[in-house]
Amino acid sequence: MIVNAPINFNHEAQPEFELPIKNYQEFYRFYLTEHRNIMSRRLHVVGSSIGIYFFSKAVRKKQAKYVLYGLVAGYANAWVGHFVFEKNKPASFKQPFYSFISDWRMLSDVARGRLSLVDRKLDKIDS
Repeated sequence: MIVNAPINFNHEAQPEFELPIKNYQEFYRFYLTEHRNIMSRRLHVVGSSIGIYFFSKAVRKKQAKYVLYGLVAGYANAWVGHFVFEKNKPASFKQPFYSFISDWRMLSDVARGRLSLVDRKLDKIDS
């Protein structure tokens, strides 16, 4: 299946990706095209942060239910970002393993200042 990247109003060339994507670096490029909306990125960061909180709580309390809470909260935030703001299907529906890894990579890129939560013009990597 060939997937076109979302509509880009800056008239930049849009890459096409054929799913499933076997190469992780290429998948992450695709993943970033699915996360161009700033509010969606913010919701992903909130969801991942809640996930980290509940994972650490699961370890501290030795109760697995907190891992489930973190997964539900994390995915709920991300899916709201996709369905309401991006108007696309989450990458986790297409390639769940690569998508899960990319959620954490995107959080890392935000934390290191490579991706902006303010304006895409401030991104230091292609998105």
